[in-house]
Amino acid sequence: MKDEPIDSLNMVPFIDIMLVLLTIVLTTSSFIASGRIPVRLPEVSQVERPETDETEVIEIDAAGRIHHAGAAVSLEELRGRLAGLGKETAFLLRADKEARLQSFVDVADALKQWRFTRVSLQTVGRKGGAAP
Repeated sequence: MKDEPIDSLNMVPFIDIMLVLLTIVLTTSSFIASGRIPVRLPEVSQVERPETDETEVIEIDAAGRIHHAGAAVSLEELRGRLAGLGKETAFLLRADKEARLQSFVDVADALKQWRFTRVSLQTVGRKGGAAP
């Protein structure tokens, strides 16, 4: 065998591998970004788009458990967290349509007690609903 220096390197296989890895990363990152607490949102006939500024997210799952910033909290813990936020903080409420109404009312009451006015409720549009 002769020891010959490598004059060129074929880059096409390396580029193919990198494109496959990029595809895998982009696919899995979209699943991770939407990996929220499973909440089936209530339906409405017309959907409004929420404001694009940063909001605090409060979620209520089907069992009535409250989640703030992705962590399960009790109602008292939520009230403690609300105390440290400014009055202009925007909130997005995501409540499962099977959740107990009392859980939703408790969260809304806590927001009202701290005088937060920028509160939105996330919903989904009905399939075959009325046109906007």
